[in-house]
Amino acid sequence: MDHVPFSKLSIFFPMWNEQEYIGRAINAGRQACLDLVAAGEIADYELIIVDDASTDDTPQIADRLAEEDSHIRVVHHPVNRKLGGSIKTGFAAATGDLVLYTDADLPFDFAELTKAIRIMRLYESDIVSAYRHDRTEEGSSRAIYTLIYNALIRMMFGVKMRDINFAFKLCKRNIFERIELKSEGSFIDAELVIRSKKLGYTVTQFGVDYFPRTRGESTLSSPSIIIKILREMRQLRSELLRITKVV
Repeated sequence: MDHVPFSKLSIFFPMWNEQEYIGRAINAGRQACLDLVAAGEIADYELIIVDDASTDDTPQIADRLAEEDSHIRVVHHPVNRKLGGSIKTGFAAATGDLVLYTDADLPFDFAELTKAIRIMRLYESDIVSAYRHDRTEEGSSRAIYTLIYNALIRMMFGVKMRDINFAFKLCKRNIFERIELKSEGSFIDAELVIRSKKLGYTVTQFGVDYFPRTRGESTLSSPSIIIKILREMRQLRSELLRITKVV
């Protein structure tokens, strides 16, 4: 190994009613971190569960997992704060110099994390963001929605990305010394990338194989979610466009 390991990797999972997925997600995250420690990529790790006021057994399962493993931490929201609120909580709770946010339903193979860290080192990136190679199993309506959404982001903010809302954002935590996220909804992925790029941080993308949810249902393309995304885009557009790179 010819590089210094990152001191700690924080992985956080926003969760709302994920009792069917929580155990598998934590096991996958733990194994990925142990592999990275063994490879000398990281020195330590933590797994953070952000329980967004779940109404199923997610909170109880999360607390039990934390009792069994000191690397696991749980943050409980007293009220439901949706995806944006959960992601802000996760980034605020993370103590590692490297932070990964992803979903509990494991939309990608965690082995990709090794590649993401290698890309981060090679390209000196501040954020590594994944996009899906193949979305055919997700359905044509969501694929079209994503295409239109990415085009809107490019048109409104001048930021070109593939699959900007995909739940794989590996970030150096020091970027949050200058970035304060505002979104409470699903626009938060785009907000993170837009703020980062406009401040001069380097964002690198790479493709991963996609594994769709097999239990429960995703709500990310429901009419109410889409309306909230468009509302936050409009509300934050002026502020985001005023951001300038500080030399």
